[in-house]
Amino acid sequence: MAERRALAERLIEIVGAESVLWDDYDLMIYEYDASVDQAAPDAVALPSSAEQVAAIVRLCIRESVPYVARGAGTGLSGGSIPLDGGVVIGFSKLNRILEIDLENMRAIVEPGVVNLHISNALARDGLYYVPDPSSQKASTIGGNVGENSGGPHTLMYGVTVNHVLGLEIVTPDGEIIHTGGKAVDAPGYDLTGLFCGSEGTMGIVTKVIVKITPVTEEVKTLLGVFETVEDASQTVSDIIASGVIPAALEMMDQLSLQAVEQATRAGYPTDAGAVLLVELEGMREGMEDQIEGIRAICGRNRAREVRVAQSARERQLLWAGRKNAFSAMGRISPDFYVMDGVIPRTRLPEVLRGIKAVSEKYGLRVANVFHAGDGNLHPLCLFDGDIPGQMDLARQIGAEILKICADAGGALTGEHGIGVEKRDLMPLVYREADLDVMRRVKRAWDPRGLCNPGKVIPTPGGCVDVTETRHGRAVLVGW
Repeated sequence: MAERRALAERLIEIVGAESVLWDDYDLMIYEYDASVDQAAPDAVALPSSAEQVAAIVRLCIRESVPYVARGAGTGLSGGSIPLDGGVVIGFSKLNRILEIDLENMRAIVEPGVVNLHISNALARDGLYYVPDPSSQKASTIGGNVGENSGGPHTLMYGVTVNHVLGLEIVTPDGEIIHTGGKAVDAPGYDLTGLFCGSEGTMGIVTKVIVKITPVTEEVKTLLGVFETVEDASQTVSDIIASGVIPAALEMMDQLSLQAVEQATRAGYPTDAGAVLLVELEGMREGMEDQIEGIRAICGRNRAREVRVAQSARERQLLWAGRKNAFSAMGRISPDFYVMDGVIPRTRLPEVLRGIKAVSEKYGLRVANVFHAGDGNLHPLCLFDGDIPGQMDLARQIGAEILKICADAGGALTGEHGIGVEKRDLMPLVYREADLDVMRRVKRAWDPRGLCNPGKVIPTPGGCVDVTETRHGRAVLVGW
């Protein structure tokens, strides 16, 4: 306690007493994010400038104290959990939109700005910030950069890194540096790209230059209703193969639909095997031809209905159902564990069958709601944390599902990050030589190992047998 008090007093010298938390009760909310992992910090500092962030980092260097950046705490892989204690650097006060440059279609924001607030500020000018994770009403830009977040509209527009041009960063040496800028394709190494998706392990972002985009002339949202997941999955492949790239192409299975409809009353059919939510954007001319093309593809795959949203309200309700799908699971289960794997679109039917088999094997239900267009799956394992062993069982199911994704030629994450949750599964997709390069990059930026330690890179004694048995990659042996 004395050491914690001393650390807090030094932090108070930097940011003021009102911006430091170190009492046990105050620290409780910083023990977790939206994942299932938990660890407590020794103190929390809430800086209001990049200079204060740099001073905090220099203090942590002098005291050999680890530190972790934290935005809104909506992360789903334990990325902002202070595994080794130390200082959580929170960004609730660095929450300003500093500049909107309409002429150059750029904005400069601080990391604590809520994603949706950028689009709200631009709406009157017919502009918006494209990346739209389902948590966009709460998640902050700093966290979006750290995890390279995606969202439903990734299929057409890409993920966060495709919309970030420059960063201000506090390095693990306590220096303030700048990468990129307002201009496209800054010379030199792409350090902006390196930091997008680095999960806060190589420095702390304190400003972000983002691209802003005009709202399209016409937007149409379609709901395709199918009796089976297989028919919906085949429709996804057929739509992409036709040459039409929707702005969004989402899928929900029956279990997800039942939860979503209870929560939102958006008109989703709860007896369907699966639905596709398809959004088309572009010029008004030719839009009806695209709609008819999608309708025809759905028909060839035995869709029982294809509905086009007839009003802005109907469209908003459909999207509210999709974007609130995770929270809606509380209607049908006390707890849930969400995964984040990526697979080739063409492997959707077999992977979904594999997920169903894992669910039946362990006796826990798994709901599927995901970005079907780019193969980014979000299986949700439903369990009751009050029943002994069910949490561990859910973790095991998650690990086995991610192995299925890896075996299909996919990846362990599309937008939620590796964090602590999936770090020991990394050998499923990377050889030891690959991981060693990552370790060397991490050491080059953070030689002291104080910047968000214990994340992304596997640790000794994890959940994977390191014996190379398949294409040089490890085989999962249990959690």
